[in-house]
Amino acid sequence: MKAWFLYPGTGTDIGELAELVQEDFDLRDISSAEVLAEPLFGCWEGNMQHALSRKPVDICKQRGEPRVIIGNTGVVRVLEVGSGVEGLKPGDVGIIFCASVVDAWGYPEKAMAYDAPGTMGCLATRMILRPHEIIRLPDDTRHSLPQWAAFSGRYVTAWSNWLQAHGSFRLQVPREELPSPHVWGWGGGTTLAELDLARRHGCTTVMLSGNDRRLELIRKTGVTALDRRQFGELSYDERRFVTDAAYRRSYLEAEGRFLEEVERRTAGTKVQIFIDYIGTPVFRATLKALGRQGVITSAGWKEGMVLSLLRASECIARHQHVNTHYARYPQGVEAVAYAEAEGWMPEVDERIYGFDEVPELARRFSEGDVGFYPIFSINAR
Repeated sequence: MKAWFLYPGTGTDIGELAELVQEDFDLRDISSAEVLAEPLFGCWEGNMQHALSRKPVDICKQRGEPRVIIGNTGVVRVLEVGSGVEGLKPGDVGIIFCASVVDAWGYPEKAMAYDAPGTMGCLATRMILRPHEIIRLPDDTRHSLPQWAAFSGRYVTAWSNWLQAHGSFRLQVPREELPSPHVWGWGGGTTLAELDLARRHGCTTVMLSGNDRRLELIRKTGVTALDRRQFGELSYDERRFVTDAAYRRSYLEAEGRFLEEVERRTAGTKVQIFIDYIGTPVFRATLKALGRQGVITSAGWKEGMVLSLLRASECIARHQHVNTHYARYPQGVEAVAYAEAEGWMPEVDERIYGFDEVPELARRFSEGDVGFYPIFSINAR
């Protein structure tokens, strides 16, 4: 077999893009409770970039393993099943469900091919999975396998997060009192997937981006695209805000223009659900844009994990802060059924990278030179 391997870092290279090394390897026989599969397509994910940059952790050192195969979003074909496996058979095609280690209620604690020890990802010509790491696709699916590859990560995450966020808001404001809440977001493919889901549930949706290519895709999805560059440098740095007067003036001007736009587009009610997958640099603006009984929701932390807020103000405004991590297996099954029936699917990048082009894809992803859903092939025929 062949695979792209990630090796441990030196400790001085945190933040640098690690080199993936393609090597041959021997794959052990599967146990009675495992499945042998061939990956067909994968989608490059933010967690793969975290692994290569070794931020926030060096996953090889965390797992105590000499090398790791990453890649936990994709589509696989089942080749062989163990004697104790039920519900799967050779020839079945399914998406990867990456919740490898779950708690007593089925919520993920560790992700396959990331922080779950002993797991391998789809950057390999063959892989071993357990039955709960595959969700079968309909035999006659009307969507493409590259679309399903992108779906298995970002869209399953979006499904679970939206259920929680929308449910939290509706506990405070029922549908008959506000049929079409304002839902805004910034981030990447998961944010767009979730906003498309909100749009399909009758919400008024807006997504911010400073990338022309992504703004066009947002429009094609049916979500209102808003160019964040018109507001200036809307990125908050607490230290610079205190010590740099010029930066403070510039930031406050940018934030003021942004909040004026929020007021205008929402007729003064502000945003009811704000999907924020970026984190620290935009959290202050997100919070100021949130209306009463509003919900800030996220399942990621692209640019910062540490947040500051005034708890008393959040209580008075009845703001809810929703934090989720991927999904339960039944939620993944529900998401697949909804997508197949309703067409809630990603529009993947036109270019599909070959297996030998994976390092180029990793580099271009780190430079922001790809769309929301960059796809690579492994055994696609």
